Amino acid sequence: MKAGIAVLISFGLLTLASGQESRQTSDAVTRPIGLAIGQQAPAFALMDQFGHEQSNKTLTGPKGTVLLFFRSADW
Repeated sequence: MKAGIAVLISFGLLTLASGQESRQTSDAVTRPIGLAIGQQAPAFALMDQFGHEQSNKTLTGPKGTVLLFFRSADW
């Protein structure tokens, strides 16, 4: 029983080390993510950390607005 588990673990490690599971073809097409430069963002309204509603209209300043979405590693 222990020998079988050791064999399975060894096989799994060898597979990971070979990199075969993540091999991609050069024919892969990457789709653009997000809006194009200069494209207007869709309207939105969300609550902030203080319970006040914020929208793209309330956040727009005299020079425009930059939205940055950051996903931390612990999500």
